[in-house]
Amino acid sequence: MESIDQLMKKYEDFKAMGLALNMQRGQPSDENFDLSNPMISILKEGDYSSDNAVDLRNYPGGPAGLKECRQLFAEIMDVDWEEVLVGNNASLKMLSNLLMWTMIKGVKDSSGPWKAGDHKIIVATPGYDRHFTLLEKLGFTMEVVDITAQGPNMDKVEELVAGDASIKGILFVPTYSNPTGDCLSPEYAQRLASMKTAAPDFTIFADDAYAVHHLTDNPPVRPNLIRLCEKVGNPQRAYVFASTSKVTFSGGGIGAMATSTENMQWYLGLLGTQSIGPNKFNQYRHVKFLKNFPGGYKGLMKAHAKIIAPKFQAVHEILEKELGGTGLATWTDPHGGYFLSLDTSKPIAAKVVTLAAEAGVSLTPAGATYPSTVKHGDHNIRLAPTRPPLNEVITAMEVVALCIKIAAQA
Repeated sequence: MESIDQLMKKYEDFKAMGLALNMQRGQPSDENFDLSNPMISILKEGDYSSDNAVDLRNYPGGPAGLKECRQLFAEIMDVDWEEVLVGNNASLKMLSNLLMWTMIKGVKDSSGPWKAGDHKIIVATPGYDRHFTLLEKLGFTMEVVDITAQGPNMDKVEELVAGDASIKGILFVPTYSNPTGDCLSPEYAQRLASMKTAAPDFTIFADDAYAVHHLTDNPPVRPNLIRLCEKVGNPQRAYVFASTSKVTFSGGGIGAMATSTENMQWYLGLLGTQSIGPNKFNQYRHVKFLKNFPGGYKGLMKAHAKIIAPKFQAVHEILEKELGGTGLATWTDPHGGYFLSLDTSKPIAAKVVTLAAEAGVSLTPAGATYPSTVKHGDHNIRLAPTRPPLNEVITAMEVVALCIKIAAQA
């Protein structure tokens, strides 16, 4: 191990470079966005009639969205098109809207509203900070379980739901979990679908935002929660969310939700009171673009992977080179998604983030992957390498590794 003086000399050299590198949020790069630029002009002036001869200038499709777009997402989510609702951009918006309705009506088979302060949602940590913030703002109490290589810790989940009727659901990312990159296994999915719960209206909220964001040619099998719940006699248990926010344009994508047809009819009755329908032109634009892209949406995702995978590889290689065998940190090596999770062996994560910021590298705040009410031990840092160019990712990770060494000796 280098001395602290040697480490600080390197650190001052980085500071002198005047770096301004951002590794905070999981955003696509401009190179990723450029892949979808043809979508901007794919519709011409007279192109306002869908494949089903529906006039897009009117109110086609109602609140459920354009049929062609529902069919597209049905293929992506491996369900029937009648089980899919498509809206405007962001699956998080769809999730939050549904959760808000639960506080007024509950879900389809609830006996009454899910009241703030009285009801709980299970979350897995480390996890998605926006999920935690949403639940906190709505007033739900969060029951925390650990994320594992197979998904949320099912031993703990089953223990919690069996004896507490105030636990109404679980919210998690099933594929390439944010930030660890873990994936829900078929075994754990089966247990989620079939487990006995004290609350008869217990609901799975699966935010499958990274379901098609593979970094390898051999992605894991993605369990179909909708079908599994149906087969074991809990057909109304699951809602699965997806979007094109990191497939096409983050600010101009499409959100989608899949659930049973019974849930869908119930929910559309509520949603129809809020809106006559989403932007159908944007939905049709996506349909035409994704169908015409070489290889379809799978071809587009392979093109994304060619841009993103080298950045993940660079993070792993630098951490292994600089920290491998030192015992100072461990990190994940995901096969998809947008993040890596790094844990320092000592409680120095916040210090690492501060040191990195002073050297010009912006990281997600330490512990952001835990609810604000949960003690996280100051070990976890989420790494987001997708937005910066590869050369900036390399420099940023050299700084991060150096800051870990310095903080560990301080």
